[in-house]
Amino acid sequence: MGTHLDRTLDAVGPRLKHLRLRRDLTLTDLAEETGISASTLSRLEAGLRRPTLEQLLPLARVHGVTLDELVDAPPTGDPRINLRPIAGGDGATILPLTRRPGGIQAYKFVLPTGADDREPDLRTHEGYDWVYVLNGTLRLVLGEHNLILKPGEAAEFDTRTPHWFGSTSAGPVEFLSLVGRQGERAHVRAAPGSSPAE
Repeated sequence: MGTHLDRTLDAVGPRLKHLRLRRDLTLTDLAEETGISASTLSRLEAGLRRPTLEQLLPLARVHGVTLDELVDAPPTGDPRINLRPIAGGDGATILPLTRRPGGIQAYKFVLPTGADDREPDLRTHEGYDWVYVLNGTLRLVLGEHNLILKPGEAAEFDTRTPHWFGSTSAGPVEFLSLVGRQGERAHVRAAPGSSPAE
């Protein structure tokens, strides 16, 4: 039992270093995000110090992984993903659908019924977004464009373009969003309405 525990704890350091490097973070960056000193983080990554729960919790949060993933806990046999909703502004609910750090991140948004005359608060950030409407009507303000998307419709755009999502007075809206870093786009294999012969 002790040998298995030792192997599990010894593997945490390299895993921490891999997660940090995959996100292009320095030890100083990670120290600022977690409140753990850079020297302690360095010793943890090198395996010179065993991690405590107080250290693992903020590291798992910052890297976007569960504690089980961080310590490579044995599988429980339960394939379900434990989705933890995030409360957004104006009654929105955001469900992260991916748990790995880096790469394209997937989210499900649920927005309550809105007002058609609502003034959008346009935002910009690095990245690329692909949006797909599941239910309801989504209002997407993208630069100078004011778009209404219905179920089954999608949009993709560079998030450096000022943008805003909202629902309409028609009711709540549910949509999926795939967000990647700048230059990282979701790849669609086939366009709607096209056939292999085209």
